[in-house]
Amino acid sequence: MEMVQLNASLPAFSRLIYGAWRLADDENQTTSHVRAKIDACLEQGITTFDHADIYGEYACEKLFGQAMAEDSSLRDQIQLISKCDIAIPTSKYPERRVKYYDTSPEYIRMSVENTLRNLHTDSLDLLLIHRPDPFMDANATGATLDALIKEGKIKAAGVSNFKSWDWELLQSQMENNLVTNQIEISLMARDAFTDGSLAHLQMMNLNAMAWSPLAGGRLFGDDPVAQRVMPVLQRIGDEQGVAVDAVAVAWLLAHPGKILPIVGTNNLARIKTLSDSMKVEIDRQTWFELLTAAAGEEVA
Repeated sequence: MEMVQLNASLPAFSRLIYGAWRLADDENQTTSHVRAKIDACLEQGITTFDHADIYGEYACEKLFGQAMAEDSSLRDQIQLISKCDIAIPTSKYPERRVKYYDTSPEYIRMSVENTLRNLHTDSLDLLLIHRPDPFMDANATGATLDALIKEGKIKAAGVSNFKSWDWELLQSQMENNLVTNQIEISLMARDAFTDGSLAHLQMMNLNAMAWSPLAGGRLFGDDPVAQRVMPVLQRIGDEQGVAVDAVAVAWLLAHPGKILPIVGTNNLARIKTLSDSMKVEIDRQTWFELLTAAAGEEVA
C-alpha cells in the first residue's frame, strides 16, 4: 500500500482510507465483527480510518472504539481522522430544533473530547471541520484548532467540503497549516476537477481526500450517468481482472493530485478486495474515456 505524508506533524496515511460512516448500519455490530473489518483493512496496508462525530447518529465512533479498547496495541497500527461541526437533532440531543453547523470553540472542544472518549485514544491524528459554517467566527475557530494541536489532542487540522475561499478565511486566522480538504469526488461528482477545489490544493502541494468515490452506490444503479459509465468500467475491469468498483476508485487514484479515496463497506468480502484498485492501470486516454462517458459528451 502506498503511504502519503500529508504533513511533517503527521504519520504517513495509507493512500486508501477506510470510511467508518456505515458501521452502525450493519446488523452485526459486535466488537469482534468490527475488529474483523479493521483487520481486513490492515492486512492490505489500509491503516487510516475516517470518522465523524455524527456518523450513525453519533454511534459509529463508539462501535469502533470498543474494538480499540479491547486491544490497546491497535492504536499504534492506525491513523485516526474525525470531523465535527454538523449538529443534528436526535434523541441524544433533544434540545436541538434544527440541523445546523457549529464551529464555536465550545462545540469543537465538546466534540473532540467525546471523540477521544469514544475511540479510546488520547489524540486524533487529524481533525476536520466537516462543513463550511456561514456563521463561523474564523478567529475563534482557528484559535481553537491551534490550541488543540498545542495541547496534543489533535496532531493536525483540516477541512471538509470547503471552497478555496472558505479555506483561505480559516487559514488566515491560524498559526498551523491546514493539511487537507475532504471533498466529494467520483465519476458522478466531478465538480472538484473544474471548480478550483483540486487546483487550490495542488497549488499548495496538498492532497485531497475523496469521500463517496462510488457515489454512495449510485454508480451501480439506474442513473443515466451510471448507465453510460458502467460498460466502460466493466470492460476495463475484465481486461485487468478486477471488479468495476476497483476501476472507479482507480480513476481517482490515477489523478496527478494524488487523491486519497475514502472507501467504505460493511461487507467483509468486499473489504478484503478494497486494495484491488491499487492494481489498476489508468492511462490518460482511459481516464478521459471514463470522464467522457460520465459527462455524456466529449471534452470541448
